[in-house]
Amino acid sequence: MPKAQQSASPSGGVLAAMSALILAVLLAALDQTIVSTALPRIAEDLNGFDDIAWVSAAYLLASTAVTPLWGKLGDMFGRKSLYLASTSIFLIASVACGLAQDLPELIGARVLQGMGGGGMIVLTFALVGDIVRPGERGRYQGMFGSVYGVASIVGPLLGGVFTDQLSWRWAFLVNLPVGAVALVIAARALPAATRRTAARIDYLGSLLLAAIATGLVLVTSFGERWGWTSPSIAGLIAATVLLAALLVPVERRAAAPVLPPAVFASRTVVFSSLIGFAANAAMFAVLVYLPTYLQIVRGVSATLSGFFMLPLVAGLVMSQTLAGRWAARAALLRRILLAGLLANLAGLLLLGTIGGGTGTLVLSGYFLVTGLGIGMVPMVVMTTVQNSVPTADLGAASAVVTFARSIGAAFGVAVFGALLNAGFAHRTRSLPVTGGFDPARPGTIAQLPAGLRDTARDAFAHATAAGYLWVAPALVAGTLLAVFLKPARTQGRAAEHQPPSVVRPPQAADAGSEESLPAA
Repeated sequence: MPKAQQSASPSGGVLAAMSALILAVLLAALDQTIVSTALPRIAEDLNGFDDIAWVSAAYLLASTAVTPLWGKLGDMFGRKSLYLASTSIFLIASVACGLAQDLPELIGARVLQGMGGGGMIVLTFALVGDIVRPGERGRYQGMFGSVYGVASIVGPLLGGVFTDQLSWRWAFLVNLPVGAVALVIAARALPAATRRTAARIDYLGSLLLAAIATGLVLVTSFGERWGWTSPSIAGLIAATVLLAALLVPVERRAAAPVLPPAVFASRTVVFSSLIGFAANAAMFAVLVYLPTYLQIVRGVSATLSGFFMLPLVAGLVMSQTLAGRWAARAALLRRILLAGLLANLAGLLLLGTIGGGTGTLVLSGYFLVTGLGIGMVPMVVMTTVQNSVPTADLGAASAVVTFARSIGAAFGVAVFGALLNAGFAHRTRSLPVTGGFDPARPGTIAQLPAGLRDTARDAFAHATAAGYLWVAPALVAGTLLAVFLKPARTQGRAAEHQPPSVVRPPQAADAGSEESLPAA
């Protein structure tokens, strides 16, 4: 193709493929936020208040456990067919969730849904590495972060509408029309692999990794409920550490390890994964608990809390758009990452000053700064890793980062929740109340008399602020790692001169190529 046609503008094939991938990410992101709003009604209808936490934990557990396996299988057998399979599993499981008649059925369907969702996410990130040249990856990866930000606001609103006006079952069934469109577009637009590997699947490594993920998710999801010092949690932690120690020699001996040692030998991959862990812990502590602060302290509805969060979403989208453009130059990746981490840290420190009387305009400013920081980090982390590994390891490397970010999100929500509840209980232990008020359940604030209710709301505001100050050191650690991070430039620069990938029908692919991603 003449140079005049090799512009920065993406081809129609790339745009079509990206639209399918964005729809898939939207499904996976909305699934958690919509369902969280519907949980109380689900517990009521299915008579499962004691075990309702498993509805969310089952999805998180399954999606985290299978993420590395999906990534490795994509490297071995091609990503398109596996992407279509994982999306189909997700949609079938969504139907099963919507039709569940009791809680065990719903939890089982959520496990299956998580297995599909985990594949959708990691294969989406890896497919971007296939269809977009390194210099353009940041711009497209940034779109996915914007989707997460929008889903964090839109999801609870849709969940409330479905639950109140229709049925909680629509929180799952709504996936079908969107997913069907994504499947049709993906089947036509995504590149098909023409190469298959004869290596055996690393079953033992996959099993160990799934068990490690299970232990981590169970500890984070139920640590507070079961007791952080209880024998159950202590046993889970010990077993997880032991399994992690066993995984190292198993992966070194495997013919096709699910986590290739070469990937972990890369300081770029290891540091980026740790940064992703810290950044996601902070991000989800913000996205999950700021709406709670608004609803309890400011007394707004779930719908209005979404509108209050719009400055955060605006900052997120703005920073990702700008960072995606700047990331075309590999030399700027670390600077963008540092800027994002520092802005995120500044946002957390500002949130650490909020109280019961903090004004709306001031809150909006704090939210904007936090959103600007949140938006830059995930995209740059994934782009940095993908530019540092060969195409054959794109799936495995993307899976490592995705795995670390998933565990970081779980830890962030769990640790912040524990800090919030402990801080709130400490600040309200002297309240002269009896009866149904439980300081470990902030929702019972509404049961207090008017005067005491204001005191309790102020205590909740200060407990929230203190929680953000406790989370801030995680971002300090991530910033220090970013200082010593050296994004690989060799592969990125070599590929920078390659024309952007385009998608063409499978029959047009070269038989000897690894993926049907011919140059334009």
